[in-house]
Amino acid sequence: MTAEPIRIATAKGFELGARLFRASQPQGLVLIHPATAVTQGYYEAFARYLCGLGLHVLTYDYRGTGQSRPHSLRGFEVTMSQWMLEDVGAVTRWAHARFPELPLLAVGHSVGGHAIGLSSETQHLHAALLVATHAGITRTIRGRAERLRVWCVMRLLAPLLCALFGYMPGRRIGLGEDLPRGVMLEWSRWTTLPRYFFDDPALDAAGRMARVDIPLLALGFDDDPWANPRAMDILLSGYTGAPPARRQVNARALGLPGIGHMGFFRRRCEAALWGEAGTWLLARTGAEHTAGGPA
Repeated sequence: MTAEPIRIATAKGFELGARLFRASQPQGLVLIHPATAVTQGYYEAFARYLCGLGLHVLTYDYRGTGQSRPHSLRGFEVTMSQWMLEDVGAVTRWAHARFPELPLLAVGHSVGGHAIGLSSETQHLHAALLVATHAGITRTIRGRAERLRVWCVMRLLAPLLCALFGYMPGRRIGLGEDLPRGVMLEWSRWTTLPRYFFDDPALDAAGRMARVDIPLLALGFDDDPWANPRAMDILLSGYTGAPPARRQVNARALGLPGIGHMGFFRRRCEAALWGEAGTWLLARTGAEHTAGGPA
């Protein structure tokens, strides 16, 4: 398989850095929408796995991150809602136009699952897998210490550091990738609302998500303090037109040391979980192949 560097233009002319993993006899094309402050390289092992099953896979970075980062983030203006409405839309349109003959699928990790619900271009998808997708409301976080830590980051550090640096210096403080100021502050504001972005009238999240009518499978993990069942319920309730199938995974029952919010895409989960995900995605293309692993 090969990985081809791609540049995808957004509606406003900014180019997103992407990579296309080509299968030899593709049955479909999978878009991987990343989590916040996570770059596309994190998903490469999973992308190559799906490619080996017979699926083209496209990974990319949101504006201001990874291969889509400008020379300086200071003064670079983009919001989280623009990520979901504009960047995801651009990537989906590109894939639909480039490979019109292939069924188009998506995997959304955390905020990437939000984007599947909010983007009008989801109409081009045949199905989507939602991994650790939840409403990021601070009060729903499981564990007092983790809840307090996130509260401090969102309410105290984010406004202070964004004002000081002009962006969120996540790398300097061990919080993943740096983030554009507008992304961090919008995200921070949503975490304070009772129903997350459903309470943001400018977004109309409920109306957008209600229009989604494709098969959805949502994966949650028992040791994930953020995407716990309560937080997932709030987010997934927005998919009224296509209620997702749910799969709650216990890491110890599968012989894994842990999964948490980020672990599904690590190689240690390949034998236990990737086979099920691959089989589900292949089935949505109409292909009869199955991947290994427990159902």
